[in-house]
Amino acid sequence: MKLNRLLIGTILGVQFTFAAFADDVASTNGLSSDIQALKKEIQSLEQKVSALELQSTQNQQSAQVQDLDQKFRVLERKREIDEEAATATAATTPKITLGANGFGFSSADSNFVATLHGLVQFDSRTFFNDHGIKGNDSFILRRARPIFTGTVYHDFDFVLVPEFGSSTVQILDAFVNYRYQPELQLQAGKFKSPVGLEALQSDTATFFNERSLVTDLLPNRDVGAELHGDLFGGAVGYAAGIFNGAPDFSTTATNADYEDNKAFAGRIFFQPWKTSDVGLLKGFGFGVGGSYESDRAVGALSSGLTSGYTTDGQQKFFTYTNGVLANGTHWRISPQAYYCYGPFGILGEYAISDQRVSKGTASADLRNQAWEISGGWILTGEDASYTGITPRHPFNPRKNQWGAFQIVGRYADLDVDDKAFPTFANPNTSASAAHAWSAGINWYLNKNIRVNASYSHTIFDGGNGTGATVTKQPENVFFTRIQLAF
Repeated sequence: MKLNRLLIGTILGVQFTFAAFADDVASTNGLSSDIQALKKEIQSLEQKVSALELQSTQNQQSAQVQDLDQKFRVLERKREIDEEAATATAATTPKITLGANGFGFSSADSNFVATLHGLVQFDSRTFFNDHGIKGNDSFILRRARPIFTGTVYHDFDFVLVPEFGSSTVQILDAFVNYRYQPELQLQAGKFKSPVGLEALQSDTATFFNERSLVTDLLPNRDVGAELHGDLFGGAVGYAAGIFNGAPDFSTTATNADYEDNKAFAGRIFFQPWKTSDVGLLKGFGFGVGGSYESDRAVGALSSGLTSGYTTDGQQKFFTYTNGVLANGTHWRISPQAYYCYGPFGILGEYAISDQRVSKGTASADLRNQAWEISGGWILTGEDASYTGITPRHPFNPRKNQWGAFQIVGRYADLDVDDKAFPTFANPNTSASAAHAWSAGINWYLNKNIRVNASYSHTIFDGGNGTGATVTKQPENVFFTRIQLAF
């Protein structure tokens, strides 16, 4: 910059000198060609000076840009290093979650996972119009279950569910499941037999406090192993397994009193429009479940077969007489379906239980049958689902939010084979059929809290003779429930 200023000063001085000289000469001799040439040269020098100044400015700006670019690159690299360090730390740090779905603990790579869930159901049962033969009005801790689930080595899942809600503490579910692929899985331990639709539904999602009469005829939990999976994105589900399969024994009979009693059970269920965009058909599912076993009694038993069929109020309305044994083939079949569309949901199921029984020298093939249809409508507009309901606006009176409300109804019927009477069952004290209808309302305060109230009315065919209690008059029961599930 000092050089530029010097040049400019020199040029201006020369220009002034020559201008004065030119004026003096011009006053005497006029402008000459040499003076004009000198002016042009001075103009050229001025242009070069301007160019030098511009280049100097550009060089300074370029140096500043390079300096800023260098600083930016340094900061960018530091950020990349921080991100790499954070990623490396996350890759080795276990994860802990807590929310509406329970407590979760997971290794960083998700190869090892453990979750803790829970279910508590506090019920009441109140019996009406029982004509002096009073049912047991009571509060009941119906279910109290810590639910432990998890995964080890990515593909092996486990479930452990103890039950503290009954008078006897027991292990309800305990099994391991190997997920080779969603389409092919192997499960072993104690779990629900894959037959009944309502029986397989979660205890947190049923319409009513108690399942229908259909479940009296179908297997519940058993010890065994099964292959199962979902095909075509869940459009087809299947399960096939082998289980202990002993019949429902009285307290004096055990599985060891029977031979060749392994049960084969299976189910196939279709949801052909599950992944489609056809909303009217997405929630439709149908299928069939069944089981087969051969029960052969060994040894002398004072009593053997089933402890009884129960009403909605969990009272016995049918039992076999002492000495009746399962002594032959026993098969079950249960066609089933459900449909959900918007706030509407409906479930239907039919069951046949066909068993060869004997008492002394008498024997018979008894075919008992049951069916039910139940449905619900969510008044607050949430979508109905076989797996449960989540309120759109959880209960919060400060915000004028009240959760979800659902009205429900059900009709169920169970018919005992006429050949059961009088040889294998007492027609005075056991009903030959039960017909039950129920209605209620369910209040889902949020995803975890639910309150139920319902009424059930059951009438009986037969069983009104001497010694009859439950079956002597209709059963009328009012139920309530407070449920916590997470």
